[in-house]
Amino acid sequence: MKRYGFTIHLHPEKVAEYKKLHEKIPDAIAQLIYDCNIRNYSIYFKDNILYAYYEYIGSDHEADMKKMEQNQDNQKWWDLCMPCQKPLETRRPGEWWAEMEEVWHQD
Repeated sequence: MKRYGFTIHLHPEKVAEYKKLHEKIPDAIAQLIYDCNIRNYSIYFKDNILYAYYEYIGSDHEADMKKMEQNQDNQKWWDLCMPCQKPLETRRPGEWWAEMEEVWHQD
């Protein structure tokens, strides 16, 4: 299992919309997340910044992320969510959410 953390900004005028979208995510998206070997997925919010955390239990993170990216239900979900978000300028090429470095962990 590997832990992942990501961050992105929210446009201030889109905060309520984004939170409303996540009150109950579509069942197809919840199933896709599970099918892509993601567990313990959480998104936190503070000062127009989102922080996402999940645990990956699969053996090929890149392939599972590609599977998510290519899923039509997920593409429709992203069409709703992405206009609310503002990527960090310091993200790596190809990233939307900027991956964060894990500095410390305790079980």
